[in-house]
Amino acid sequence: MNKAELVAHVAKESELSKDAAEKAVDATFKNIEKALSGGDTVRIVGFGNFQVADRKASIGRNPRTGEAVQIPASRVPKFRAGKALKEAVNA
Repeated sequence: MNKAELVAHVAKESELSKDAAEKAVDATFKNIEKALSGGDTVRIVGFGNFQVADRKASIGRNPRTGEAVQIPASRVPKFRAGKALKEAVNA
């Protein structure tokens, strides 16, 4: 499912126009992004947790040349599914 399909499903199930549903979906994603960039964890009960993890700097290899390449430290978003979501997927 892509974003357009998600917006269409949200519009249908919530009886909103597609424009209103798209604004709601965009606002949800934007607020999750804003919270994560601020270092917060987003917990949605029954769905899962979005959080930020720190990756240490490391040394990788260029697959073409075999040359060592320095990979800088970074912060990456992670998602951990909640119990209800896991059960729904496995049902």
